[in-house]
Amino acid sequence: MQQAIAILDSGVGGLTVAKEVMRQLPREKIIYFGDTDRTPYGPRSPEEVTLFTEQIVDYLIQFDPKMIVIACNTATAAALEHIKKKVSVPVIGVIHPGARAAISATKTGRVGVIGTIGTINSGAYTSALKELNPGIDVVSDACPEFVPLVEQGQFETPEAKQVVEQSLQWMRLHPIDCLILGCTHYPFLKRSIQEVMGPNVKLISSADETAREISTVLYQKGQLARGNEMPIHQFFCSGDSEMFSKIARQWLGEQIELTPIVWQISTPT
Repeated sequence: MQQAIAILDSGVGGLTVAKEVMRQLPREKIIYFGDTDRTPYGPRSPEEVTLFTEQIVDYLIQFDPKMIVIACNTATAAALEHIKKKVSVPVIGVIHPGARAAISATKTGRVGVIGTIGTINSGAYTSALKELNPGIDVVSDACPEFVPLVEQGQFETPEAKQVVEQSLQWMRLHPIDCLILGCTHYPFLKRSIQEVMGPNVKLISSADETAREISTVLYQKGQLARGNEMPIHQFFCSGDSEMFSKIARQWLGEQIELTPIVWQISTPT
């Protein structure tokens, strides 16, 4: 039986990573979990985000995945190192792949980062960027209104464009040439973000680079899927399965077979 790549997110944002994995590694089976009942993670404390991430990993481990991908920037910042110590399979986050992509793309050394409150407050992107290039100039800002828009399926509406324009006013004042979309939900708003930032700012999504890292790690471990059989992916969510299915089908394509199953986790009071 083919071992799967387990991908988890606070909601539908990690579908941007799943889509890129499907494109780059079409033989690989994906088991996806979106914690739509407790999204957004951004305003929550690192301790709470770590607890939620650990609960989801405990659930996914029953499927015997060969790798776990934390496709949520907030969860990566809060819980990546903890989860690495907890499980025996490789665990990949989305922050370092995104930082590497930005370092490769920038011509001026001025990089912007937008993300959730939790991701921005963690300073994880600034640390990752400066670890790669200490001379890089980083400006960052939180855009907390983006995730709810995406989770409600409102990412291609006039209201979304208005929210994007308002949220990016401060970032537009800075002479950056790259903008890291430091939340996997944000590529859903890529068209509006690009229009607001203008053609001279390259948008960096960690999805592409994360999929490449997945490929590299699996190749090194001799675990890339073989054969010509196309996998059947599994999708789980903890909240509104109807909305999750609608967004997933819209993003991934109608040919993707979705089997969202509502799984309730008790939240500590």
